[in-house]
Amino acid sequence: MDSLTIFYPAFNEEAYVQRAVEAAKEVAEHMYRDKTISTYEILIIDDASTDNTPRIADELAGLDPKIRCIHHEKNVGLGGAVKTGFTHAAGSVVLYSDIDLPFDMMEVEKAYRLMRYYEADIVTAFRFDRTCEGFRRLVYSKMYNALIMLLFGLRIKDVNFSFKLVRKHIFDDIELHSEGSFIDAELLAKSKQYGFHTIQFGTNYFHRSRGVSTLSSWSVIYKIIREMMAMRKQIKRITPAIKK
Repeated sequence: MDSLTIFYPAFNEEAYVQRAVEAAKEVAEHMYRDKTISTYEILIIDDASTDNTPRIADELAGLDPKIRCIHHEKNVGLGGAVKTGFTHAAGSVVLYSDIDLPFDMMEVEKAYRLMRYYEADIVTAFRFDRTCEGFRRLVYSKMYNALIMLLFGLRIKDVNFSFKLVRKHIFDDIELHSEGSFIDAELLAKSKQYGFHTIQFGTNYFHRSRGVSTLSSWSVIYKIIREMMAMRKQIKRITPAIKK
């Protein structure tokens, strides 16, 4: 029986930490009581936050042994936080998600069921409707997904959506390097190149209600493109894993 880790990268997310942990615990407890998983943990990856995020996270961890918080001494960006989460996850199945609850966490149970039924190594979700983000971000997303398909052959509808349910064993082969938002594409592209099985399904999307996302800033877009071009040759050189 699989064990589950749910982890959230967090930088200055004091408004969301407690709610996100409660949502993760609700679905994990439900899966545990139904004997779907053997145990679970919730990780908060504090990326050197300067607000009350570290304090709140530590308080939550102090109240429940199934909650852990890992603190970065300096900010390493989304990619660095995601790498920390996958590295320190104890579960055989790992969910990575944004802490602003972009989807109903109860969908994790559905994703795990699909993972088992279709013998998938990764389950990634796509958003049914994201028009609430505005026209500019919608255009950016469509262009980005099309570019990823062109460069890496990935037929994924929503590459950067932070709903990735992953079997931990894939990291026996895959080593992630991206420091920024290209981390999602790197994970999916390398998984494809190694011959791991990825499936996708649609989910309702809930736009962040507090704080401001910076993922459509020009600095983030430039960093993604730079990492994308640097990673392309490396990914193409990967020899697919031999199926056992």
